[in-house]
Amino acid sequence: MKTAIQAVRSALFYLLFLGQTVVLAIVIGTIGILARRRTSVGWALASYWCRSNTWLMKMVAGVGTRVTGEENIPEGGCIIASKHQSDWDVFAVFPHTGRPAYIVKKELMRIPFFGWAARSLDCIEVDRRKGAEAIPEMMRQARGAIERGCRIVIFPEGTRRAPLAPPDYRFGVARLYDELKVPVVPVALNSGLFWGRNSLVLWPGEAEARFLPAIEPGLKPDVFLARLKEAIESGSNALIRSADERGLDRPMPPDLRVRLDALRQDGD
Repeated sequence: MKTAIQAVRSALFYLLFLGQTVVLAIVIGTIGILARRRTSVGWALASYWCRSNTWLMKMVAGVGTRVTGEENIPEGGCIIASKHQSDWDVFAVFPHTGRPAYIVKKELMRIPFFGWAARSLDCIEVDRRKGAEAIPEMMRQARGAIERGCRIVIFPEGTRRAPLAPPDYRFGVARLYDELKVPVVPVALNSGLFWGRNSLVLWPGEAEARFLPAIEPGLKPDVFLARLKEAIESGSNALIRSADERGLDRPMPPDLRVRLDALRQDGD
């Protein structure tokens, strides 16, 4: 019965979430085409989209949002490298990043209105099908974004990962770090416990993201990547363990329960 009720709540959330996303993408995309640059109106609408989505998740599906550690974001240009478990990650982190420039897949930038809106909001496109050949163009866009006062936002694993799944960090973030020579702020989170990548049902609780202390520029790329992976994974595990100890109000897949039990034992 509880699952059925939560499925209905989730369906209502998706209806409202997708409905307003389409409308705002059309409006912001149209503004972007006409103005050919970032505008205060487009930015205000994008900020509204993020904050209204977290409000809808709380009021409709029972998923709260908590973001901490903003004091760890340095002044000026930097890279914000976040764990990625859910679509929540995109709009929950956005309002806390100043002027973000998200690195997104080229396919998303080709969607009418959505892509136009993303481009007007400083998004950087990367063609993952080209592999290493896509790096120079991404670097060019990233340097331009830093010069405009943006903070680059990247998901180092490239796609959403299930909670406690084996990490899969790509070397692209290390290339960015080495090229741009700016601090990198790791972001840990536990959102996949409440809105999983392969689940249409949202489960009640409090999704949390935490900005961790910045990694200084100047390290060798492989040393940097190891530090980044350790910071994000240990921070995310701590948030997941804390949520599990408070109690998760959801059905528990056997593989996730095994991983949670192992994580709890590691913390004992």
